[in-house]
Amino acid sequence: MATKIRLQRRGRKGYAFYSIVVADARAPRDGRFTEKIGTYNPNTDPATVDLNFDRALYWVEVGAQPTDTVRSILGHEGVYLMKHLKGGVKKGAFDEAEAQKKFDAWKAERDQSTEKKRTVVAKAKKEAFEKELRAERAINEAIAKKVAEKKAALAEAQAQAEAAEDAPAEA
Repeated sequence: MATKIRLQRRGRKGYAFYSIVVADARAPRDGRFTEKIGTYNPNTDPATVDLNFDRALYWVEVGAQPTDTVRSILGHEGVYLMKHLKGGVKKGAFDEAEAQKKFDAWKAERDQSTEKKRTVVAKAKKEAFEKELRAERAINEAIAKKVAEKKAALAEAQAQAEAAEDAPAEA
């Protein structure tokens, strides 16, 4: 039986949300699966991945073939790096503690770059919001100025009308 690691679509129309599942290669995309090993939400920036790392590593080690997108996700999460490091341990290139140290260093660097991207995106959103707010305030001030001018002109016309009414009465 050929096993695949693939995405299973969830979510509503226009807002896709995926489950990362292990399934028989002959099963349909949203059909039966063997095990759910995580979720993938491409709608956030950066995309959100919740993955059961140990189970994903197990399935990759036993020969499950991921789809292209899932391969990219697993690579980004470090599953393939850990598989590579475990291969080095088996060959005797280094011990398990050193492999774990290398993996932890890589993960810390990756987490730092992800957090940096999140702050850049949040800062850009905040700046765009503030720019919109300033533009809206300028428009509101212009409208308020026009309204004040109309009220002043109306008050002046009303004062002239009252002065005209008072003038014939005095004459």
